[in-house]
Amino acid sequence: MGQLALAAKITHVPSMYLSELPGQHQGCRQAAIDGHKEIGRRCRELGVDTIVVFDTHWLVNSGYHVNCAPAFEGVYTSNELPHFIKNLPYAYPGNPALGQLLADAATKAGVHTRAHDATTLALEYGTLVPMRYMNPDQHFKVVSVSAMCTVHSLADSARLGMAMRQAVEEQYEGKVAFLASGSLSHRFAQNGVAEQYLHKVWSPFLESFDHDVVAMWQRGDWKTFCAMLPEYAEKCHGEGFMHDTAMLLGALGWDEYQGKAEVITPYFGSSGTGQINVVLPV
Repeated sequence: MGQLALAAKITHVPSMYLSELPGQHQGCRQAAIDGHKEIGRRCRELGVDTIVVFDTHWLVNSGYHVNCAPAFEGVYTSNELPHFIKNLPYAYPGNPALGQLLADAATKAGVHTRAHDATTLALEYGTLVPMRYMNPDQHFKVVSVSAMCTVHSLADSARLGMAMRQAVEEQYEGKVAFLASGSLSHRFAQNGVAEQYLHKVWSPFLESFDHDVVAMWQRGDWKTFCAMLPEYAEKCHGEGFMHDTAMLLGALGWDEYQGKAEVITPYFGSSGTGQINVVLPV
């Protein structure tokens, strides 16, 4: 049947869009943009038809949700950082059938999830930024999954990821990529000093811990990482409480996963937060 062909943990920092524009910061995030383009190239090479994004900028306060409209089109300005992402045009095809399949599978596994196809719900920039560089020609269909989960357990998010992979493999005719779109540590720079931290992590502690985490991923020490994920998400200000990461690792086997992360874009600081692009072998 279907196949999960590629899995990755990716950045979506809005300074990637700023990096395109004329001015003092032009080119500042070229490495991250190139990393997205490489992941998109690999998806094409593998025959992926749909990219499913676990989006830590889609905040939900009850249940899990899948945005699987037939198509997405609009002009986006970030309410969080309107001086970074403004008037960004986008247009991508959706995949309602896959979105419904994923939601049904998660619900059947005990994690209640709703699919939204007949909706005016727009995409958030955790999906829009990577799609800008991975999918500029609308080659891939797009499905977005809520991953800023405010009152949810990481165990449920892992179970959701596991169920979604099983649904792809047993019920879908095609190839899919799962992307966890979110940072490592996510402590933004204090107001008033943000410009000083455009290329820095907020504290040496957070940066050191992030590097330790990346090293765990590279050597495949997922048992240690999964055991510490709840505390890491809390004490290191994990973006979206790291639900995107739990979803992705659930799809890969959680603490039984044995793959070793391949760094595509090396770790970097951005406005105080810790960022990276890594592919996790399926």
